Amino acid sequence: MNNITLVLIVLLVPMFIFFIFVPYLTRKTESFGVSIPETVYDTPELKKMRKQYAYAISFLSAFATGIFLITDMITDLEESAVGILLAIVISVFILLSFLSYYVFHIKMKQLKKLSNWKQEKSQKVYIHTQFHQSKLRYSNAWFLFSIIIAIATIIASMMSYAKFPEQIPMQYNFQGEVTNWAEKSHRTVLAMPIIQLYLTLIFVFVNTIIGKAKQQINAENPNESMQQNILFRRRWSAFTIIGGILLTILFSIVQFSFMYPIPQALMIRAAILISIGLTIGAIILSITTGQGGSRIKASREGQVEVIDKDDDRYWKLGQFYVNKNDPTIFLEKRFGIGWTMNWGRPLSWVIVILFVLITIGIVWLAI
Repeated sequence: MNNITLVLIVLLVPMFIFFIFVPYLTRKTESFGVSIPETVYDTPELKKMRKQYAYAISFLSAFATGIFLITDMITDLEESAVGILLAIVISVFILLSFLSYYVFHIKMKQLKKLSNWKQEKSQKVYIHTQFHQSKLRYSNAWFLFSIIIAIATIIASMMSYAKFPEQIPMQYNFQGEVTNWAEKSHRTVLAMPIIQLYLTLIFVFVNTIIGKAKQQINAENPNESMQQNILFRRRWSAFTIIGGILLTILFSIVQFSFMYPIPQALMIRAAILISIGLTIGAIILSITTGQGGSRIKASREGQVEVIDKDDDRYWKLGQFYVNKNDPTIFLEKRFGIGWTMNWGRPLSWVIVILFVLITIGIVWLAI
């Protein structure tokens, strides 16, 4: 097995598994981007739709895996060609996965229209006034570890500036060989620590979103839903903090390898282990927790004869929330795990534009 196959196993297979099981990880009040009563989630018709979707994505995953296994047998394939093929296969897979989702999204909308579920019970929005006063996430103070590591890396780099080679590696191929170099300067020497600080700020931002995002409590089982949602946020907050610290450590290892004779094999193993650990951790967390904590067992105090208010009209294609009258900026995804943005609010676009501009600036600095 060569490094191309290794990349396939480490990066693609976990992604395929996640895509296959997405319908089973969403809330029981949502199905393929359409709001539904929780009581109909386990009906035979909806179970069949989830299985059909899983079969379709499994086929796409097997096809993509087959392409990479064939590529693995071609020994004279250039590195650039492998990168292009990887990008094309992933892009096509994501596109076809979305098209598969959209087919079931349309079917779900039609089924909902014919079934008239929302006419059987009254619709309500459940809001707990003390929800955001609960401990929804762990403190951003934990990121001080990442900041200390980054600052220590900066100090060590400046003190050992003379030890840096005149040509600093900036890019590696699948074999661990350097494919791009940069002339030594204070800018290039500090590029890695600056990226560390930038990534830490992103993780702080994500952790803050976890605590500030719009509460979504199931009106049918409000007490159970609130407990699940609190645990959902805490678990992902912990994962975000741990992931941020591990990535900061990884970047420090790479930076110190420029100053000291650290074996390249050690760096590659560290990168693979951290990547595998974070990937598997995210999948396990997704499966055991579910979106909004839907897969967490919590105490239930009887079912209320109401359902969540139908807001499907604000969810374009069942995935993009557009509501200019809702002051909320961040809220849970309807299909998948995590959070999305209210694209009806100008601030959402400002945040995205700032993020893109800062990212371009960091990349320019690194190059």
